[in-house]
Amino acid sequence: MKQSVAILCAGGPAPGINTVIASVTKIFTQNGFQVIGLNGGYKSLFSDEPDFVYLDFDFADNIYSRGGSALVMSRYKPTDKEFKTDFFERYNVKCLVTIGGDDTASTANRLSKWLKEQNIDVKSIHVPKTIDNDLPLPAGYPTFGYNSAKEEGVKLATTLYEDARTSGNWFVVSAMGREAGHLAFGIGSACHYPMIVIPEMFNKTQMTFDKIARLVISSMVKRRLMGIPYGVAIISEGVFHFMTDEDVIGTGVNFTYDEHGHPELGNVSKSHIFNMLVQERLKNLRIKVKSRPNEMGYELRCCRPIAYDLSYATRLGLGVYDLYSKGNTGCMVTVGRDGSIEPLFMDSVADAKGKIKPRLVDVETDKFKLIALNNLHYITPEDYKRASNYVDNPEDYDFLKILEWTK
Repeated sequence: MKQSVAILCAGGPAPGINTVIASVTKIFTQNGFQVIGLNGGYKSLFSDEPDFVYLDFDFADNIYSRGGSALVMSRYKPTDKEFKTDFFERYNVKCLVTIGGDDTASTANRLSKWLKEQNIDVKSIHVPKTIDNDLPLPAGYPTFGYNSAKEEGVKLATTLYEDARTSGNWFVVSAMGREAGHLAFGIGSACHYPMIVIPEMFNKTQMTFDKIARLVISSMVKRRLMGIPYGVAIISEGVFHFMTDEDVIGTGVNFTYDEHGHPELGNVSKSHIFNMLVQERLKNLRIKVKSRPNEMGYELRCCRPIAYDLSYATRLGLGVYDLYSKGNTGCMVTVGRDGSIEPLFMDSVADAKGKIKPRLVDVETDKFKLIALNNLHYITPEDYKRASNYVDNPEDYDFLKILEWTK
């Protein structure tokens, strides 16, 4: 039977997935392999009736520049007990290519070890994908999809800023990001937003919704002192990952609840929550600001990849075959500074439980501080006297004091 390579996609969509699928398909078929595309991610791989299609050059050539994923994705996370060798043996699979983020990579890491224990010769190679840019790739390389999503986000975010200027109002934007704030920071800094709030900024103080609201209001007051009645604040939805259920329920939003009694955050707009909290606090202040919520996330995930990601994802896809032909397994495919293909072995970036550790925004770098300290607008001690016309205790809205930072 002909040797096969199987491809699956898991997690959420990101621009460039089809480019990777196409590049893997082209290089492996060119070298005599049969290419199998799994629909439904890991759930299909270990199903008694896996859903899959055979991929060829025509299929690959038709999808390589499209957004979205030609293979149906899934967030299903199998346990070790669900692992089985049926699919690999039945279709003579010699290489499993997983395309996804840290959860997908963590599962691939567990599966790679399990296959080795079963004496099954299947190489496992992961292609790091996420618009969140939170995989620990070497040399600061982004995950594919991030730059395209950021580009699309900047287009939308720029028009929001123009709307704010035109109407003399504010927008409170929520951007996708899980634990990391790369996307919110990337979009906000590119658009000269006067306030950016990401989880990593709370590295010296406990994160609360109250502090988030005060950071936004600090910018609103500062802009008013500057004679600018409009603006946009962008907040990473990742802040919710650091809040307790009590914190979330305490916002006063009417949530639906899952079977474990946890509020279902996926059913509500994060920007609505942020905006509502800001508006509630503004009612007790002497500054009248009209603000509107705007959610930014799903519309970024399936956009057409920009040239950067088309090229980058192509190299990653071709790099899978390069790593496979050299006998690598249990690794991510990465690109070095000189453009070379290099394996990043997942054990080297995993914790004791085998989970891949996320890459967070480093708020101690000059790159971050240059924006945060010089291009955001917020109350400083020099503003206290004038700011007292709008708030009773300006010090409570001092950006650096809220975060317990020193300049």
